[in-house]
Amino acid sequence: MLVLRYLASFYHYVNYEVSDPRVNDWFLMKTPWPGAAILGLYLMFVLKWGPKWMENRKPFQIDTIIKYYNLIQVVLCAFLFIEGFRLGYLRGYSFLCQPVDYSPTEIPIAIARRCYYYFLVKVLDLLDTIFFVLRKKQNQVSFLHVYHHTGMVMLVWSGVKWFPGGHGVFMGFINSFVHVVMYAYYFLTSANPKYKNNLWWKKYITQLQIIQFGMIFLQWFVLLFQPNCTFPKWPLFVILPQNLFMFCLFLDFYYQAYIKKKSPTVAARRSAELQQNGIHKSDSNGKAMNGDYNGKLANGADCTKRNSSKEVPLLCE
Repeated sequence: MLVLRYLASFYHYVNYEVSDPRVNDWFLMKTPWPGAAILGLYLMFVLKWGPKWMENRKPFQIDTIIKYYNLIQVVLCAFLFIEGFRLGYLRGYSFLCQPVDYSPTEIPIAIARRCYYYFLVKVLDLLDTIFFVLRKKQNQVSFLHVYHHTGMVMLVWSGVKWFPGGHGVFMGFINSFVHVVMYAYYFLTSANPKYKNNLWWKKYITQLQIIQFGMIFLQWFVLLFQPNCTFPKWPLFVILPQNLFMFCLFLDFYYQAYIKKKSPTVAARRSAELQQNGIHKSDSNGKAMNGDYNGKLANGADCTKRNSSKEVPLLCE
């Protein structure tokens, strides 16, 4: 009983006494349980219930829904990015140390509201995975994709609950910009399939995501060397490992999708050179010169596809 009483006391302290009272009456913000329920249902659907339900069904034809979904994401993320400039960095927000202003005045409350809107957009992002399942693209429901979407909802809810503004604004600010570019690509390719293989900036989306995680890591890392900064330090123990982990995952994905897959072209040129010299692929120990690699590439590139039937890096995000 003593342990349960201690846990109840700790929960009340964390959830009510040290949280920001300005956000407690906002939808999904009073306690963590509604958000946890949404994530639980999301995980059960995309990993178990959805695939089983779609097993003997044809894929849903939802291209029009996805097209407008992508456009809505562009508009929402552009709004958040512009508001980050208007309310934060154009008013002197620091990239090195920016405490949270908890006062009930116009600008601090507006910033807290924009942080809350960013959280709602992260909840909306869960539809990405649901669209995969409904279109029977289960191979796109990768660990990276599900981990990133689930983690972002949890992380951003915590940010809004305890420190809506200040140093943490930068993460939502830069992530919103990345999502503008990413969902603009998805919208163009879903609106007109001819763009699928013609947009030169496809692979640079992943590069942008990798740079994003690196910048967020550095921006939080500098807090370790700001002893007089009043922004809370405890988020560092969550955000730094999380961003380093995501940086490594996306870097590995970029290597697998865009660097490693160039090898077949090199092998094809080498094969042509050998044939010009009278040597055929069948002479190479009786094996196809690049068969094994192509098989691995085919399995490894599945996760590059996205919600409008195109090969493109995953979000993040």
